[in-house]
Amino acid sequence: MSKYRNSFLLSGVAALSGILLWLAWPDHGFTPLIFIAFVPLLFCEHVYSRSKEKNNGRKLFGKFFIGMLLWNILTTWWIYFSSDVGSFVAIGLNSLFMAVVWYLFYRVKKSQGPAIGYSSFVLFWIAFEYLHLNWEISWPWLTLGNAFATHPEWIQWYEYTGALGGSLWILIINLLVFQLAKNFWYRDLLLRLRKINILLLSLLIFILLAGPTIFSLYIYYEHKDKGIETEVAIVQPNIDPYNEKFSGTGDEQLNKILRLSSTVLDTNTEYLLAPETAMPDGIWEDRIEVDKSVLSLRRYVDHFPKLNVIIGLTSFKQYNDSSKRTVTSRKMNGSENYFDVFNAAMLMGDALPIQLYHKSKLVPGVEKMPYPKIFGFLENYAIELGGTSGSLGTQPYRTNFVATDGSKVAPAICYESIYGDFMSGYMRDSAQFIAVITNDGWWENTPGYRQHMNYARILAIEFRKSIARSANTGISCFINQRGDVSQPTQWWVEDAIHGKVYRNKTVTFYARNGDFIGFICAFLTCSILLYFGFKRILHLF
Repeated sequence: MSKYRNSFLLSGVAALSGILLWLAWPDHGFTPLIFIAFVPLLFCEHVYSRSKEKNNGRKLFGKFFIGMLLWNILTTWWIYFSSDVGSFVAIGLNSLFMAVVWYLFYRVKKSQGPAIGYSSFVLFWIAFEYLHLNWEISWPWLTLGNAFATHPEWIQWYEYTGALGGSLWILIINLLVFQLAKNFWYRDLLLRLRKINILLLSLLIFILLAGPTIFSLYIYYEHKDKGIETEVAIVQPNIDPYNEKFSGTGDEQLNKILRLSSTVLDTNTEYLLAPETAMPDGIWEDRIEVDKSVLSLRRYVDHFPKLNVIIGLTSFKQYNDSSKRTVTSRKMNGSENYFDVFNAAMLMGDALPIQLYHKSKLVPGVEKMPYPKIFGFLENYAIELGGTSGSLGTQPYRTNFVATDGSKVAPAICYESIYGDFMSGYMRDSAQFIAVITNDGWWENTPGYRQHMNYARILAIEFRKSIARSANTGISCFINQRGDVSQPTQWWVEDAIHGKVYRNKTVTFYARNGDFIGFICAFLTCSILLYFGFKRILHLF
């Protein structure tokens, strides 16, 4: 009976990690808990690794899964609003991946001892986050370094490391806190030795907490935005994505956007931002210059010679030559031709040809089906956040928009604004500020849209770029180069704001090198796993 009681208690301990991670996440205000959130699960692993019972690995995997599942459910439950079955699959898979990371750490520690084991945990976790940013089942929402999104004053050094530097910081401190707690908990060490360990660990934890924080605070309070002052207007039309968007007329939707923009535009305004898929109807790219809605927008822009409009749309591209079709293209009804559907952004400026950017970081299970041969059966449970079904097309490279004065702006459509390494390509191509267009109305009034906005603050720090953010409904805003938010709009209200950003060509260390921490950890992880795999094969002979 005692065995089952202990297992139940350890399940509760594992669940505590999930609860602490949730409480530490943006939107709750208990961010420092992130530095101890993994300690309960580390304690579970320690207990099981000391036990001589059978099937410890299987039992421990269950505890890992409990902790990670609870974190995922509590933090990202709002995915349910876009797809009920899809949300269960996404949360389940993400929890499973995280539990596997924990289990690999347990196996390495059991085989090689605590020193290599705990080091491998750091490597494995960051390698997982790096993989999760780059493969087709990508879901960067719970990258540990994102936990500090509401505290930009703590993480100004992200301009050197990116968010994965924050993940490294969190993991190391959690391991040290666990070692400190273990010295208090267990009495089987010599008293003097235990006191020395406690003192040294406490000192090390203090240094690792205080050092990066003090350095960051110094940068934060000394920082001044750099670049050319630029006037930007942002509209938030507040169109219901589930009903109004696809039931109203195109003219009504565009007229609302133009009406809102007229309240904030003047002759000095250089940019106007409207949200993702704001253009009312799908537009064929080969006929875009003569499209009715585009012509209406062009006539409006003619009244503002300095103005560059960045607006979201759904675009279609036809392939008359079937040999040029892409893997995402679909066959046209009643024709042998193929076409692609894109979640796109458009720049329109006076006397400029229209420029298009196709969203390239698509939401798995929503805008594309990852690994369709494996997950194709789930296609019917996905919802495309723009009014079409099936996987959308992409472009393989980043392209900045070039404005009427020759300046460059980096377009980020929704989900893309979470990917620091992906966005760094824009910066190396001389982007001067970032324009984020999104439609967060899909998530209803939940932590989802607030988290999404706050993650953009990390982007501003990583690249030292001003950000103008246009959302269909809350939160549209401006973000300065140290991650502060100004003029945030409210949820479920139509609004328009006018403010200033600073354009510069700064290329930070992180912009030049991307997620180098993730790459190093992924390389070392592969090396470790290949080594142990090779050893296991040799033992068979």
